Amino acid sequence: MNTDNRRLLLDIYAAALRAVDGRVVVRERLSRHVATRPIHVVAIGKAASAMMQGAIEALGEGIAAGLVITRHGYADAAEHRIRVLEADHPLPGAASLAAGQALLDFIAATPADTPLLFLISGGASALVEVLPATLNAAQLQAANDWLLASGWDIGRINRVRRGLSCIKGGRLARHVAGRPVLNLLISDVPGDDPATIGSGLLVPARDAVPDAEAPAQLPPWLAAQLAAAPPLPVATEFSAIHTEILCSNRDARAAAVAAGQMRGLTVYRHDELIQGDAAAAGQALAQHVLTGPSGLHVWGGETTVRLPPRPGRGGRCQTLALAAAQVLADSPVVLLAAGTDGSDGPGEDAGALVDGETISRGELECFNARECLARADAGNFLEASGDLIQTGPTGSNVMDLVLALKRA
Repeated sequence: MNTDNRRLLLDIYAAALRAVDGRVVVRERLSRHVATRPIHVVAIGKAASAMMQGAIEALGEGIAAGLVITRHGYADAAEHRIRVLEADHPLPGAASLAAGQALLDFIAATPADTPLLFLISGGASALVEVLPATLNAAQLQAANDWLLASGWDIGRINRVRRGLSCIKGGRLARHVAGRPVLNLLISDVPGDDPATIGSGLLVPARDAVPDAEAPAQLPPWLAAQLAAAPPLPVATEFSAIHTEILCSNRDARAAAVAAGQMRGLTVYRHDELIQGDAAAAGQALAQHVLTGPSGLHVWGGETTVRLPPRPGRGGRCQTLALAAAQVLADSPVVLLAAGTDGSDGPGEDAGALVDGETISRGELECFNARECLARADAGNFLEASGDLIQTGPTGSNVMDLVLALKRA
């Protein structure tokens, strides 16, 4: 195991995370904000606690009240002005519905002339929800089970989620009801489309249903729910809402490139986002590094995993890393694949850092990489090989990073 190269990749990954820290980017943006009256703040997403802390540091007593809605285990200690709720992710549940009602109550209690600040990051689609009368919690769970096992990319999944909601697709703007709103986003989607981030709570949607092919591929009952989607707001309902994107995967990649260059490495930044099947992507990236020039390679994006009926442990980054390790066997290359939010599928793992000895270490523990990939069980192999990464919540969420180092 090449300890020095592995530590170097972990250091570069950490530098990338610092560049997209929600606390920092919100504080820097709001330090230019002149508050002439008290403001109410809502933060929703995996980075919600960090983003709220950045707002507190910038605005201080200018915050009259606040609401944080984040993933279970991602909440920080709150001030007396701030209510903190933990909700369900990656599948919405009862806590997500309770958080949705709390959100509507918070907005309704905000005086009509009081500005609202929204801080939205990835995960919001599952963490907060208000359902139409035609849909119940069990059906919502079934819909999300189907979507997450479909192999679809996150943009397509969120377009379906949008059609099942009374607040997504810009529908939350109706509840804001003309109050002045600054809507600050951390992007976790390809293309950084504000209407897709968090399923576009306060951003106009282009249409009420997903792409034309999706309904034909959905279960009939789910397609029928989409056909009865609540109407979208009209353009005038967004007139008092100003939306900005604070950071994205592009910023994380740029920071990784800079960190590599500062350490004297030749760096290759790959701007085309990695997408599609995680295992296929891992094999392709590993082959590219093996046959390419020496140096640090930097990718970003978000792949997918089609889940079997009884999936094992591990998410898309672990799947990508284990598939890459098969190609990198007995080579000096090291490769890191990890989420920028500190999570990769169920469990506490952010991703994995593999090398040319990963496969042999796992096989010594009686694991088979091919079988684990077929069972969507990359995590158990990578635990046995000693290659899992755990960071805890990072305060950000800008999709995934893949870093590969090939020494001359």
